[in-house]
Amino acid sequence: MTQLAPRFLDRTTPPHIGTLILMAGLAALSLNVFLPSLPSMARHFAVSYPSMQLSVPLYLVATAMIQIAIGPVSDAFGRRRVMLVGAAIFTIASIGSLMAPDYMTFMVFRMVQSAIATAFVLSRAVIRDTVAQDQAASMIGYVTMGMSVVPMIGPVIGGGLDEVFGWQASFVLLALAGAASVALIWADWGETAVIRKGGFAEQLRQYPGLLRSQRYWAYVLAAAFASGAFFAFLGGAPYVGDRIFGMDAATVGFYFGAPAVGYLIGNFLSGRFAARVGIKQMVVLGGAITTVGLSVLALLTLAGLGGPQVFFGLIMSVGLGNGVMLPSATSGMLSVRPALAGSAAGLGGAMMIGGGASLSALAGVVLTPTSGTMPLILLMLGSSLASLVCVWWVYARERQLALDGA
Repeated sequence: MTQLAPRFLDRTTPPHIGTLILMAGLAALSLNVFLPSLPSMARHFAVSYPSMQLSVPLYLVATAMIQIAIGPVSDAFGRRRVMLVGAAIFTIASIGSLMAPDYMTFMVFRMVQSAIATAFVLSRAVIRDTVAQDQAASMIGYVTMGMSVVPMIGPVIGGGLDEVFGWQASFVLLALAGAASVALIWADWGETAVIRKGGFAEQLRQYPGLLRSQRYWAYVLAAAFASGAFFAFLGGAPYVGDRIFGMDAATVGFYFGAPAVGYLIGNFLSGRFAARVGIKQMVVLGGAITTVGLSVLALLTLAGLGGPQVFFGLIMSVGLGNGVMLPSATSGMLSVRPALAGSAAGLGGAMMIGGGASLSALAGVVLTPTSGTMPLILLMLGSSLASLVCVWWVYARERQLALDGA
């Protein structure tokens, strides 16, 4: 133990992979732990379900904005201090959400909680700071495999807490986890960014070069549309479970784990094979898995076989496809300009989350008590098909670059 302590408190070496997993996991937990409680929260604050459901897309919008800013800031000032500030703000905002006296106050603090989105950006940037492209895809896969356990059990925990203690218990959990994360970052998150001369202004001057890269946008949009199918599910599934399938909060929370199980498996496959197979092939495979699974779900629903087991079971394909695709797409976008890894991760994450926010909000609009699940299924399927178009773009750009190099 005495030999491990100095390494654990070393602030100049990269954080343990376990630290990256836990921080990214906390960011994921903040996104979904309270989702089974949305109906009871709407009753508590005396607002409609669509009004309460806005806490999902608005949080995603705030997360997207945070990620755009955090990338270049962390490139200029370092990963460690930015992560510390983000975790501290998240902890304070979690306490504010818990104590909010009315709907508007809750929504304000809920938006501020998005500061924890720094963990999504910086856990990936740290990896790209320290390893090469294909190895980065593999390592990102393992990190996201570990953090995928959180979305799998988060709604289950949140639904159970709601049934026993009320919706506030989920925010007590987030506040405690936030405080623990500050201590963990202080102890184990060593600096990995190379702080370059010129600081933040120099980072901004390099930003247009990243934005002009068609290869970068091909990877970003492929990832954004693929994850959009999952975010549409986040926005619509609480309504589907509560209003269409008549489930209680604990049962909805249990079924929410279905895509996370697929995501866990997909990230394991990515971690195992990305370095050997190559990121382009993994991106194609992930997009195909999601599209095929959602197509089968649409056909079964049209045939009148779309019960809760079928719906949530085949939604696993969304998690599986995303688990296979996203680590490789992320590694691809971070490798276009390695010196701007934080900026690339932030902008790419913002596109994924921002697009997800739009689809999440749209899911809340298209579903009605009489619509069934088909509008949500078609929304997810359309997003997945768009990701395949962008996958083709990835291939086209890589082929063109190879020809230009020859």
